[in-house]
Amino acid sequence: MDKFPTHNKKLADWVKRMYRLCQPDDIVWIDGSEDQKKKLQDECLAQGELILLNQQKLPGCFLHRTSPDDVARTEHLTYICTRKKRDAGPTNNWMSPQAAYRKARSFFKGAMKGRTMYVIPFSMGPVGSPFSKIGVELTDSKYVVLNMLIMTRAGAAVLDQLEKGVDFTRCLHSKAELDINKRLILHFPEDNTIWSVGSGYGGNVLLGKKCLSLRIASSMGRKENWLAEHMLIMGIEEPNGHIEYIAAAFPSACGKTNLAMLPPPEGLKRKGYRIWTVGDDIAWMRIDSDGSLWAVNPETGFFGVAPGTNSHSNPNMVETIKKNTIYTNVLLKPDGTVWWEGADGDVPASGIDWMGRPWKPGMRDAQGKPVFGAHPNSRFTTPITQCPSATFRLEQHHGVPISAIVFGGRRQHLAPLVYETFNWQHGVFVGATMASERTAAQVGALGEVRRDPMAMLPFCGYNMADYFGHWLDMGKRMNKAPKIFHVNWFKTEASGKFLWPGYRENLRVLEWIIDRCNNKVGARQTPIGYVPYPGDIDMTGLGLPERTMEKLLEIDREEWLEELKSIKRFFKRFKKDLPVALEQEYSALTGRLRS
Repeated sequence: MDKFPTHNKKLADWVKRMYRLCQPDDIVWIDGSEDQKKKLQDECLAQGELILLNQQKLPGCFLHRTSPDDVARTEHLTYICTRKKRDAGPTNNWMSPQAAYRKARSFFKGAMKGRTMYVIPFSMGPVGSPFSKIGVELTDSKYVVLNMLIMTRAGAAVLDQLEKGVDFTRCLHSKAELDINKRLILHFPEDNTIWSVGSGYGGNVLLGKKCLSLRIASSMGRKENWLAEHMLIMGIEEPNGHIEYIAAAFPSACGKTNLAMLPPPEGLKRKGYRIWTVGDDIAWMRIDSDGSLWAVNPETGFFGVAPGTNSHSNPNMVETIKKNTIYTNVLLKPDGTVWWEGADGDVPASGIDWMGRPWKPGMRDAQGKPVFGAHPNSRFTTPITQCPSATFRLEQHHGVPISAIVFGGRRQHLAPLVYETFNWQHGVFVGATMASERTAAQVGALGEVRRDPMAMLPFCGYNMADYFGHWLDMGKRMNKAPKIFHVNWFKTEASGKFLWPGYRENLRVLEWIIDRCNNKVGARQTPIGYVPYPGDIDMTGLGLPERTMEKLLEIDREEWLEELKSIKRFFKRFKKDLPVALEQEYSALTGRLRS
């Protein structure tokens, strides 16, 4: 306990206080070395925390299983802890810092007895970049350590930065008893602190991810004039070598990861496009010295959903996860490889399911429901550098310049395939009213519209009305703001069949978006925004039925007037805090639809 590899007094004092609270038997500082990582992997194998997979077929890969009641983010146990309830806003769970610390301390007290406390210094973003933020996570989970080594820049280089006396986010995690009744995920934006107890699931315990990179960082960004967003970042390289970068936000089940690394469709290969993946989940965006918006992906890995990932939906991800990957809650096949619903190849004849039980296809539970081999939220953690489309600019300290911001949702009828907003303020309105209809896989009524502004509803670390205001202010600060667009890959015919093939064909829509950014094509003005002329989206080799593009781009005024009623109900949640500019945009849209 006396030998600390740091002269940063704030860091040393904090670690000592948390050590006394949690009472571990030992303390280990993570240096990021291969030797230390190998030692941790061997200990996990010996203790059954990891299962070694077939090293010929999946070199460097492991399987982990969580507790059956600990398989996803527990949003109802996730709190923003600010002195004033108003600062957390109507879309967050709130607890006062005093009450939150008191309750959590009772769970943390002695929680690490018989265990080791690991100290993980980590950087979100390139080490030393003005974009980046440093955190230190204390945890009693080797699984967390091994995942953080994939997802963040962790170890000695970060500790060197801390020696300069820089501030850091204080992240404390303990599995404790893995008791859902003693589980809390607490964010203290005023203290730059995160406490998570009682969970072992990645989304609750990899505290650099949603907790720091979105909830705490969004609050930091508001104070420091930047944006922390739940967005992919991708580059589209033209044959002449010029690259345009796009940031895009989608609610869950809308194909965000697939879009971030899509291969060009066969019909556009003649144009020589190439896609560069900067990130699939989080974008930190700042106004640089040129007055335009630049973005970095603060992560170094993917924490992706396994079910549905295959060579059709995401061939680049399939390649990425073939080595050095930690799989969580997937099916273990007899040959020591893994499988999940929607994976490539034949359904295995047998296996061990995500709960460690023998499994065969067609099994049903006592209620007659299908028994899945993999949990629907099963995951893989894998390094971004293994992705065939990974950008060469991952370590660029200023990131990449953003030409367009794209919002999206899953709407069967309402929204056209793509439209461009009139200006930044209108674009913020479109992002603030973003919505998806629930699918059969989601909890709630099928087709029910769920608002998810900028895909940030579960992740905004402060009052969302102030968040909208911050977006509006950011637009005023830029010399050249990115254009803002909305897409909908999920429009259907009356039969329920999708009109648009999606997946890699989405590049055709992104090509139009880039052309609009560069003033290469015109557009038709409609009440909701600028819509493409059908001939301006390259359909080479697609062979869609006649009039399909017209259906994809049509706008039903009556449906949109009904949508306005739903938007009004949503905006009412923010009462007098809603920015006047969004009320103006609402009135303007109403007027355009009625005229």
